Amino acid sequence: MDLALLKNLSNAKILVVGDVMLDRYWHGDSGRISPEAPVPIVKVSKFEDKAGGAANVAKNIARLDGKVGLLGLIGEDESGQILENILAEERIDSQLVSVCDLPTISKMRVISRHQQVVRLDLEEMFTEQHSQLLLNRLQLVLDEYDFVLFSDYNKGSLCLIQKMIKLAKSAGKTVLIDPKSSDLNLYRGADFITPNLNEFKLAGGKTGSEQHLANSARVLISDAGIAAMLLTRSEQGMSLISADEKHDFAAQQLEVSDVTGAGDTVIATLAVMLGAGMQPKDAVEIANLAAGIAVSKLGAATVSPEELSRKLGQYLQKTGEHYQTPFDDVLQHIEFAKQNGETIVFTNGCFDILHAGHVRYLAQAKARGDRLVVGLNNDESITRLKGPERPINPLDERAMVLSALASVDWVIPFGAVEENDTPAKLIELLSPDILVKGGDYAVEQIAGADHVLRHGGKVEVLEFLNGCSTSKVISKIKA
Repeated sequence: MDLALLKNLSNAKILVVGDVMLDRYWHGDSGRISPEAPVPIVKVSKFEDKAGGAANVAKNIARLDGKVGLLGLIGEDESGQILENILAEERIDSQLVSVCDLPTISKMRVISRHQQVVRLDLEEMFTEQHSQLLLNRLQLVLDEYDFVLFSDYNKGSLCLIQKMIKLAKSAGKTVLIDPKSSDLNLYRGADFITPNLNEFKLAGGKTGSEQHLANSARVLISDAGIAAMLLTRSEQGMSLISADEKHDFAAQQLEVSDVTGAGDTVIATLAVMLGAGMQPKDAVEIANLAAGIAVSKLGAATVSPEELSRKLGQYLQKTGEHYQTPFDDVLQHIEFAKQNGETIVFTNGCFDILHAGHVRYLAQAKARGDRLVVGLNNDESITRLKGPERPINPLDERAMVLSALASVDWVIPFGAVEENDTPAKLIELLSPDILVKGGDYAVEQIAGADHVLRHGGKVEVLEFLNGCSTSKVISKIKA
């Protein structure tokens, strides 16, 4: 697997077309049974609105740094406006087409104690006339993308999907489809199709043995004129099947919290990795890892490059390979975390030779919130501060070591010019919720503290572990 290609995630230009939805979550505790009927009473304490269906696929692509556009149908209603606002926050180039006679597809889930109590669906089937509106819009924007991903939830938006596929293929685009219909001929011409095991069986797939499965999959895609099938098989993992090859991938998550949206994560990750230049087998391998992360979360979840990096690190540990999120993409990921309501903690330092004191300090800093950002002095800054013999380790290597720690979510370098030897400008850019500094400092002496306090954040000073310092390590080596 060529991990260097992971630095090309933003090269993926993907258009998602399909059934968009608004996923609504009502959270609360349930300690009583209703006297009116044998059902739990849920006292609702929290409301959440999220992008669902094809919109969730687009969100997954955006969270993985792919360039994504979205085409879908919504009603002229409050739910449609809420969905458009969510997509704008995600910086997804959404071109949703409003129809006046039908509602935006909405699904409301009541959640108590991390379990779904009930799901309420508000939806009507879109017609071929509505689908024609999407086909017209597709013709206008197709040239801007390299990949077209059709997310079919059988709600009618893709009534004309065969015409859409022909249009995309005639323009030289790679086509991926998350199918719902049991008639795979509807998807003729697709490059990749990603049914789950139940959808595969309904389409005529046989699962009596691995050989039966592979043979029947090849018959299905051959008859339908589809190049390859990525079959998602729940606890059995995934299988990538083409006319002459079959590759199996073991499931990566044994404890499943919620499978909602897992298929969205799979096809979104597959598309992004193909867009980054990966071979199909390697792209599926990473999509399988992403699925393992997604099903460990509640609701229609997304996967960040940092989470994928950690999972890859565990998966590829025996190879010694490592992937680190490009510095330029980190700011966007921090913004996504803020949108999710996560508490951002910031600290900084040189971290030239990592030792036990650093590790304990960073773990204590992370414990103050949900995500830890480490501002890292660049090489020139360290030389100015520590002298011409420092740093011992260059910036990229220091960043790699730090990012491998479980406590560290993001590493951002600073110190491009002499006046930026403190992280004050970086702190102003990030506006963390909590600023942490190690050592014997008064709050007013800490760079960036005034900005954090002024914006309602907190500043904390932590003690270093006695006897641990990079200077002592260097002196001991010299001695």
